[in-house]
Amino acid sequence: MNKRRSFLRQAGLLSAGVFLTPAIISCNSNTEVAEDASADAAADSTDVASATASDAVIGLQLYSLREQIGAEGIEAVIPKVAAAGYKEVETYGYSKENGYWGLDANAFSELLKANNLTSPSGHYGLDPYLAGGNEELLQSYIDAAKVVGHTYITIPYLGDSLRQDAEGYRKLAKRINEAAKTISDAGLKLAYHNHDFEFKEFGDTTGYEILLQETDPEQVKMELDLYWAYRAGKDPIAMMKEHPGRFVMWHVKDMDKNDKALNTEVGSGSIDYKKLFSEVQAEAEHIFVEQENFAEGMDPYKSIRQSHDYIVNNLLNA
Repeated sequence: MNKRRSFLRQAGLLSAGVFLTPAIISCNSNTEVAEDASADAAADSTDVASATASDAVIGLQLYSLREQIGAEGIEAVIPKVAAAGYKEVETYGYSKENGYWGLDANAFSELLKANNLTSPSGHYGLDPYLAGGNEELLQSYIDAAKVVGHTYITIPYLGDSLRQDAEGYRKLAKRINEAAKTISDAGLKLAYHNHDFEFKEFGDTTGYEILLQETDPEQVKMELDLYWAYRAGKDPIAMMKEHPGRFVMWHVKDMDKNDKALNTEVGSGSIDYKKLFSEVQAEAEHIFVEQENFAEGMDPYKSIRQSHDYIVNNLLNA
């Protein structure tokens, strides 16, 4: 119970304090009062049912529902995300021309508030900036992120031409540091999200190791996509223990037991998430469910609900 209360405080109230919207204040303040009032009596309880969708802060990377957003529109999808128990969302695909799926930053922010959601992070394509130019692109992201209430501007991917060799990654690390300084000066933070290509070896190192070692650990945080790390044969637990305080956000998605190239609902696949959460869950400020593909016939809204509930009821209490 104490571990759970500590995690909820860190992932919910404390991280929300960076941007303090009325919705998050009312939601988490009430939870905190209720937990404090009953903490002594519940200290010895082993009833995991007390972890419900109403008191855990779990986010969804909206890329999971890209097909639904395209077919139904973001204004129809966001209420369904909230109904599935989520408290946070992570965005993707923003552009100054099209905003967030056709909504400008102010309108999207209002949509989130109307559904008691916050958005601590967004994925923003930075390849043109990282290649050495387009300062205006970065500034447009900063402007939108501040309106929506992001804490993190997250690099989601690197184009092939930027990562051909170790020297390419070293150039990227330098440019990422420059972006982080600009973002920090604006009151935000930068993070980097991995796939598996970063773990390709270049002699005695990897692209990911170069990024870890040659970017500023205070200004450049990591969003660890656990599925892609496991698929690359890495040990995320060891990574987080070796670099404490660096992996502030997680993408949680499970690996199909029969085909590792496919995702499945958290708790239904081959990744031992109970061990991971039991050892290093305190490292994460934000946890985002992401599922890049769904089994044939699976309702995506049912899928995201299933993953949310498994994390809340089985992992946060690990």
